[in-house]
Order: sequence, then C-alpha cells, then structure tokens
Amino acid sequence: MQWIIFMLLLFISSMEMLPQNRWKKQASAGLLENCTGCVLCSEDNGCITCHHRLFLLIWRDGIRQYGMCVHTCPPGYFGVRGLEVNRCTKCRSPSCESCFSRDFCMKCKDKFYLYKGQCFRQCPPGTAAQPGTRECQETCEPGPWSEWSACTHESRTCGCKWGVETRVREVPEAAREEGAACPALLETRRCRMKKHCPGGEHRAAG
Repeated sequence: MQWIIFMLLLFISSMEMLPQNRWKKQASAGLLENCTGCVLCSEDNGCITCHHRLFLLIWRDGIRQYGMCVHTCPPGYFGVRGLEVNRCTKCRSPSCESCFSRDFCMKCKDKFYLYKGQCFRQCPPGTAAQPGTRECQETCEPGPWSEWSACTHESRTCGCKWGVETRVREVPEAAREEGAACPALLETRRCRMKKHCPGGEHRAAG
C-alpha cells in the first residue's frame, strides 16, 4: 500500500514539473536573442560574462542595468581588457566621441575641438583651430626679424634697376618639436639696385 502511494505522489510531482520545464525552455529560447556571445546571461540583466575576445558593455535604463557582449565598444566608450572580463568603459567627458582612457580623449564630437586629450568649444589661448582635423594646434612666437639682406637680382647686387631683399626670423626649438603653427618666418620686398657695377661694368636697366 505504501509503495502504491509513493508511486502516485511521484507521478503527480512529475506532472507538475512539466509546465515549469516547458516555461524554462521558452524563457531560455527568448534569452538567446539578447545573449549573443554570453557565457553567463541573466533574464533580468542580460549578459554577465562574455567570451574572452568580446567586451562586456553595460548600460542603464532607469534603475536597471543591462549587459551586452560586443566586438568593439561604441562611441563614447573604450575597451579595457582584464584577466577575467573585458569591459567597455565610458569616457568621462560627454563631448568626447572616442577616448584612449577614461580621461584622455582621441576624437571630439561635432562643435568641439581636441587639445591634449580634452575637448573644448573654443581653442585655448596660444592655440589655433584646425578645421580639417578639429584639433587645436599650438601657435608660436618667433624671435625678432633680422636685418634686411642686400638688394639682389639673379644673385647680382648691381646692374639692374630693381631687385629683392629679404629678412627672416627664428622659431624657438620647443615650438618646432611640437609642430606649432607659426606666422610668416620670411619676408621679401622690392628694392632699388645700383645700375652701374664697380669697375665700369654697365648692364641694362630692369
């Protein structure tokens, strides 16, 4: 009699488990769409652990957070590889589109300029905006102008009516090393030459 009661209870228990197992399979099938690349996946929070080549990206929706495994981190994030998990970490500055580390930006969003890893709406003093790259490049203050050179024409200092004279100025070594944008370093101007050369040589006026 006890054996019959035991078998009856076992049968009833197995019948109750069938709907639960069927629900778990359906839940797992639904999770597969949101758990691509996951090693561990939660129904409520998405990916928890990713395959070793992927990055775990976590974002928030109100008070809840969700995980996703990605090959490359999206704009505004950078990848950090770790011993147990690779993570996408958010750039600190909201104006940064891509960063090398949390505090060092590599590319800024539109309407911002990049200077030494930071994003600015206007380039700092002593720098000039480069529209093509949207970066701020340091300007330099050259040294004083030299004296004007001798007035020459085709390497001659006489025999023509008009020639050209030049002057130059030097750039500090630090500015050259940093590739700073400098103003003009050489100027030329027209000058009047001696028409008659020493020794009586005469050339036609230019």
